[in-house]
Amino acid sequence: MKAKQQRDAAAVRIFPPGVPLLTILAGIGLSRLWPIDLGFTLPTPGRYWVGGLIVAGSILGLGLWPVLLFRGTGQDVNPWKPTPEIVERGPFRITRNPMYLQMVLVCIGVAVILMNFWILILTPVCAWLLQRFAILPEEAYLERKFGDIYLAYKSRVRRWL
Repeated sequence: MKAKQQRDAAAVRIFPPGVPLLTILAGIGLSRLWPIDLGFTLPTPGRYWVGGLIVAGSILGLGLWPVLLFRGTGQDVNPWKPTPEIVERGPFRITRNPMYLQMVLVCIGVAVILMNFWILILTPVCAWLLQRFAILPEEAYLERKFGDIYLAYKSRVRRWL
């Protein structure tokens, strides 16, 4: 039974939270090897506030809220687990992938906090990796499982924003 459930789940090939973590770590490493001087810097308390608000807002609104919605419907947040239904409430009304969007925004927030231009440069790569190896397999799975219901949802709600 477990093998059938695995076949019926999305074929996600990566551990999604690892992608932004590696993006941030790579940006920190690159900034040590090849620092980029932007010619300006945000004042220390200001950059902590701005970056911190981006990180906290994205974690609460696009990370925690979807997790609570998933748990309320009995779903697992792991993309390789079978999905019993499509959630269309909360942030899922504006983006089909709020948790992945949250991961990208965390990269941006950390880049602001650290004033690390490398993290900012690598963030689109992070988004692409998430889309290619997590989002697209999830969407293919959801189309197979829910058919026209998911296609209608896709036509109403954008992938990112």
